[in-house]
Formats: sequence, C-alpha cells, structure tokens
Amino acid sequence: MAVAGPTGPALSREEVDRALARLGAEHEAVESSLLALQDHAGRRLLEGAELAGVTKDRWEVTEALITQLWVYFDAYTDALEAARELRARRRWPTQGELSELTDLLRGTGITLPAGPPAATAVLLGASAKLSERLSLHELVDRMNSWYARALDVVVAADAVWSALPARIDLLAAELQRSRALAHSVGVRPGDHPAGDDLERIAAELTALRSEVISDPLAFWTGAPAGTAPGGGRPDTGRYDRAALALEDVRREIEAVLDVRQDAEQRLMRVRDVLSRADRTLGEARQARVEVLSKIAASEVPAVSGPPTALYEQLAMASEHRKAARWHRLSPLLESLEQRAEEELLRARESLTAVTAPLAVRAELRGRLDAYRAKAARLGLAEDHFVLERYDVARRMLWSAPCDLVAAEGAVLRFQRAVAEAAAPPARSAVPGAAEGRGES
Repeated sequence: MAVAGPTGPALSREEVDRALARLGAEHEAVESSLLALQDHAGRRLLEGAELAGVTKDRWEVTEALITQLWVYFDAYTDALEAARELRARRRWPTQGELSELTDLLRGTGITLPAGPPAATAVLLGASAKLSERLSLHELVDRMNSWYARALDVVVAADAVWSALPARIDLLAAELQRSRALAHSVGVRPGDHPAGDDLERIAAELTALRSEVISDPLAFWTGAPAGTAPGGGRPDTGRYDRAALALEDVRREIEAVLDVRQDAEQRLMRVRDVLSRADRTLGEARQARVEVLSKIAASEVPAVSGPPTALYEQLAMASEHRKAARWHRLSPLLESLEQRAEEELLRARESLTAVTAPLAVRAELRGRLDAYRAKAARLGLAEDHFVLERYDVARRMLWSAPCDLVAAEGAVLRFQRAVAEAAAPPARSAVPGAAEGRGES
C-alpha cells in the first residue's frame, strides 16, 4: 500500500513513468513555442523599433514577460531533470523514492522569483510576491498563459506592420503620380482645391506611416476574449479614408484632362449655341416690329439684347485654353455650356411669345379659308348672305393693323352663316307661310 505524503498517496512506478512522459512532451512543446517566439519576425522588429504610445507600454511588459518565461522554463527543465535522474537510479524505485518523486511531480517544490515589477504587476496584480512556490502543473499553466499574452502582442504588431506600411507606400506612390499629372494641367496648391486636397492627403499618409511604424498596436482591432492569440485585424480606417479622398481627387483631375482634350470642340459648341440664340433674338425683334405694325390692340413683350456677359466669359474661356489654364477652364466651361443652352431656350420662348398674335391671325385665316371651301361644296358660293359675312371677315384679317378680337368675331359669324344656310328649312305651322333668314 502506498505511503501517504504531503501531496497525497505516493504514485506507483507506472504512474510516475506516465507523468514523466507527459511532462516531457509538455516540455518539448513549451520549448518549441518559446524558440518560435524568440525567432518570430514581429518580436525582432519590436526589439529594434523606436516605439511609442500603446505599443511601447505593452512591449515593455511583454519583453520582461518573455525573459521571465525563459526563467520559468529553466526552472521547469531543472525540476524535470531532477525527477528523471531520481527515477533512473533503479528500475524498481523504493517507496521512499516514489514518495520523493511524487513530491517533485505533484508538490509545490519549485521556488520562483516574481520577475520584473512591470510584468508582475500587470499579470499577477495584487497577488504579486517577491517569490512563490509552484507545482509543475501550475508552472506549465502559468507559462502557457504568459506565452499567449506575449504572442498576442508580437502577432498583432507583426500583422499591422505587414499590412499597413506597404499599402500606405503604394498609395503614396499613386499620389505622387496623381500629383505629377495634376501639375501638368495646372492643378496646384493654392490655385485649385484639388491641389490643396493632394497636399492634405500626402501629409496624412506621411503621418499615418510614421504612427503605424512607431505604434502598430494603436492600429489593431482585437478579437473577442477567448480567441486564439493574435486574433483580430489591422484597423485600416484612416488609410481607407485617405484612399477614398485620393480617388475623388483623381476623378477631378481626369475631368480637367477631359477638358484639355476636347476644350476647343466644346468652346465651338458654346459659340454655336450662343450664335443660334442671337439669331433667334434677332428674329424675335423683327417679328415684334411686324406684329406692332400688323396687329392692333395687342400687347407684345419686349425682346432683350444679346447676352453680353456670356460672350465675355466665352472670351475668358478662350484665354484660359490658350494659356493652358485647364483647371480654371474646366468649371467655367461647364457653366458656359449650361448657360448657353438656357439662353437659347429663353430666346426661343421670346420668339414664341412675340409671334403669338401672328399665329392667332394665321389660324383665323386658315379657319376662314376652310369654311369658304365648305360653303363651296354645299353650293353656297353664290349665297349673298354667306358671301357678305365672308367678305367682312376677310377684310378684317387681311387689313393692317388687324384687330384680332373683331376679326375672330367676324369669322365666327361667317361660320354660323354657313351652318344656317346648309341646314334643312324648318316646317312652318301655317301652310304656305314664307320662310326667312334672321340676321346674326
């Protein structure tokens, strides 16, 4: 029967062998992990970087923690070697040796220093002591926990450094190409808003890269608690905003480039539209004179003069094109195109308003001719009453100045005369009564 000790009943020989095998496997796994952490690219970068902010604070703790991990691992190695040596003394250990092995494998016989104050305060909190005694099992759990914390910092920093600086450099190179293109079309700081935007984006990328290099953990969005070490992703918010701003500027520069390529054709189209507007206004002025001389008692709207301001802006646009001031020409040309179309529409509306009385007279003349033809088809061409009404309406419509109100009344009377003459005679109540046509 096993003798009970401070750690409980002594382990059997088979239990000791199984425990040593398990601890040996754990020892190899811990050693491999620590060596991988030691050789991790992120750790080497952190050691050589000039850190600031969150990363500086967390790396100071993590660096001390890695040192402490090796101290704990050495203690773990020494304890495991001592147990192995004791077990190797004889094939069949004595009861006293089994009790001693049990104390080594299960007891809190490993005395360890608490480590640097920074790491101890962060990881152990108020329970930190100058030294403490742990069992091998507690020691392995402590190392696993600290290793996960150290790896989380190293992996996060390495992930940010692997993702953001390269992307920032690519975007900065793209910005330089956009800046060169912008300068070629006159888009420069102080002269064009897009030039100012390029300078702001360049300053933001420079500052962003510097901050990412010195404080990568400030750009890390961690995963929820309980996930594997290094869980999370780089925070690319500022980079994304700079990329979108550059895309907006690039579109504006491309618009300026488009202006440079087809500026002359667009200017010619603006000149053509303004010329058509001028001709239309000229027709409106002539039509107004004609209306005032041929139509009586009619209010004819005045016709404005040519768009002098537009022609001045058109001349300025031509100067911008000759001087290759594309960044100034672009917004001016867009405004000219819109206002020229508006001017042409206004001129057409003015012509329509001025010639409205002539259109009314033409409609009345057409109606009069149509009813005259109808009267001829009905055999009323020699009807004295119908001819009289027709002659009155015709004299009014073909005289100058023409009174449209009176002429329209005369046309209506002619229409009624034709309708009455073409209607069958009504039967009289008294046989043989004479039928007559009333005046209208």
